[in-house]
Amino acid sequence: MNFKKGDIEGVLIKKLTKYTDERGYLVETFREDTLPDRLKPAMSYVSFTKPGAARGPHEHLKQTDVFCFIGPGSFKIKLWDNRKNCKTYGSFMEIIGGRDNPILIIIPPGIVHGYKNISEELGMVINYPDKLYKGWHKKEEVDEIRHEDAEDEFYLDFISKDE
Repeated sequence: MNFKKGDIEGVLIKKLTKYTDERGYLVETFREDTLPDRLKPAMSYVSFTKPGAARGPHEHLKQTDVFCFIGPGSFKIKLWDNRKNCKTYGSFMEIIGGRDNPILIIIPPGIVHGYKNISEELGMVINYPDKLYKGWHKKEEVDEIRHEDAEDEFYLDFISKDE
C-alpha cells in the first residue's frame, strides 16, 4: 500500500492547555461537552513508555481511542487510514505530541495508530477508550489488529530506531 500524507476523516487533534502556577500545572484532558456527540469513554488507563520505545502500530474494529499526550516526554505519533470504504483511505498523518505540544487525539475504528517516545525521559500517555478492554469483566476477545510484524516498509519505518 502506498500511503499519502494528508488529513484522515474522523481523526480529531485538539491542542490542550497547561494551566501553570508556582505548584506545577493542570491540564483538562477532556470534557464531555467537547467530545463528538456519540463518543462516551468507558475506561481510562495511563501508560509509561521508555525512551526510544514504540507502542503499536495497531487498529481497532469497534473501539475509538481518546489519547492525551501531555508530558513528561514527547512522542512521534503516526496514524494511517486503513478503512477501504472511506474517502481518506491510504492517507497518513504524523504529529509530535507531549511535553512541548500537549494534545488530545481521537482515533476512530479502522485507523492504524502507534507512537514512539522520542525524548530522553520516560513518556506518559493517557487513554480514555470508548470500549472496555476485553469487554465486560474481561470475558471477550481483544478488539485489536496488530501490525508490528507486518512486512510493509511503511510499518517497518514506524518502529525503526532511526530518527
